[in-house]
Amino acid sequence: MWRIALFLIFTLIAVPVITFQYDEPLNELQWKTLKVLFVIYGSTAFLAFLISTITKNYSQVDKLWSTIPIAYVWVMAHYAGYEDRIVLMAVLVTIWGARLTFNFARRGGYSWKFWTGEEDYRWAILKAKPGFEQEWKWILFNFFFISAYQMGLILLMTLPAIKAMGSSEPLGWLDYLIAFVFISFVVIEFIADQQQYDYQEAKWERKRKGEVLEGKFAVGFTHTGLWAYMRHPNYMAEQAVWIVFYLFSIIATGHIINWSIAGCLLIVLLFKGSSDFSESITVEKYPKYKEYQKQVGRFLPFKGRFKN
Repeated sequence: MWRIALFLIFTLIAVPVITFQYDEPLNELQWKTLKVLFVIYGSTAFLAFLISTITKNYSQVDKLWSTIPIAYVWVMAHYAGYEDRIVLMAVLVTIWGARLTFNFARRGGYSWKFWTGEEDYRWAILKAKPGFEQEWKWILFNFFFISAYQMGLILLMTLPAIKAMGSSEPLGWLDYLIAFVFISFVVIEFIADQQQYDYQEAKWERKRKGEVLEGKFAVGFTHTGLWAYMRHPNYMAEQAVWIVFYLFSIIATGHIINWSIAGCLLIVLLFKGSSDFSESITVEKYPKYKEYQKQVGRFLPFKGRFKN
């Protein structure tokens, strides 16, 4: 896991730097805005590290994943003088964030004691693995990967809005088309998360009542609806949301490749690693998951439908 984490941290630094070298330099307003965003990033990343270290709840960044991007894009909208395109981008991120925040909240992710709340079960499993025997190793992992890397990625995902600032290209039908596609993927995320929530709630309700799990609940993992065609439809849509968000910077600048592509590239790498880890856990819990992997594609519905 250390190798994967170090690779991801390296890419977080290298990809933006490399892409930045082959793009037009930022103007004064963009630099000014970016400096403000860096202050927000540094402050929140350090607080997430500090609170998680003290409370031993390592889902502090998870609580910010859907909320901090909203703050970032509205800061950019403010510094851009509420340009039409930047406001549209900010509204879209707000819609995305509201949906994800709702989904995280209903699973117990938030509490009135903001430092508590349900922790992602994967952190405890990861901490118990070889390589983290000494506490200081986990503290370093928490600082560099959980806090600094993930919070840095969240910032990078929103930076196409900075690239779009001050564009001479007026808001047009392509922007609205991109907005429609963006919303479509948010809807897919909502459907996928709802299907997973309904399945797991019904399964655990049966377990609490002491009932024998039969039919689709005997499988143990969500495998119906969108999940019958993709193993991670919610992850697919999440990646697609930020790839589509990057398209606004193309419309604004006329450049297919610009430095703000770093965010959507890195989120694809993150979800590849995250899904690998999640599936390694699921395979051990549910015997039929290997069969599911063979029949159903990870992020794309090209293999076919799961036949239980």
